[in-house]
Amino acid sequence: MFKQRWDLTKAALGALLIMLILLTAGCALIDRLQAWKQTSEEQLTEIPPDPDELTMPQDGLVGETKEVVLYFSDLAGEMLALETRPIAKVEGIARATVQELLAGPSVESGLLPTIPVGTKLTDINVRPDGLCIVDFSSELVDNHPGGSLNEELTVYSIVNTLTQFPTIQEVQILVDGQKVESIAGHLDVSTTMARNNNIIEEW
Repeated sequence: MFKQRWDLTKAALGALLIMLILLTAGCALIDRLQAWKQTSEEQLTEIPPDPDELTMPQDGLVGETKEVVLYFSDLAGEMLALETRPIAKVEGIARATVQELLAGPSVESGLLPTIPVGTKLTDINVRPDGLCIVDFSSELVDNHPGGSLNEELTVYSIVNTLTQFPTIQEVQILVDGQKVESIAGHLDVSTTMARNNNIIEEW
């Protein structure tokens, strides 16, 4: 009789122990699941942004570009040939375009520069009457290779590049703030100059 009672007690204790183990394991499992979920949520909120997104402009700051035409010398050194180039769309688009002209043609274009090495843009002013006064440093004259054709290419690369804009009808070239008779002794640039399409090679 005693043995039967002891067996029942052992069975009850065993069942209770199993229930306690299961309950403890279940609580531990729930705790682990909750901890995993919390960790996952924290990781999701802490994921660093895509590097490409960091460099994207914010709303209202999207950079616009404008395609401009630059005139350089063809390989034969006889005519002007155009190169189109996208540049940042800024308020002083004429100034930015001349800076691109001074930088020279791209390697891919296969064209030759028309502006002497070291020439800098000193100032540029577009007047309401359509006259653009553009002032270059003395290198435009001092470093010019000479020759009537080279001089013509230099002058009209400037004039034709600027007159692509509807607000510019004529161009006055200055050197160090002063009017000059010519760049290399052949072409009179002391007065305003209009566009010359005859020097542009046909496509």
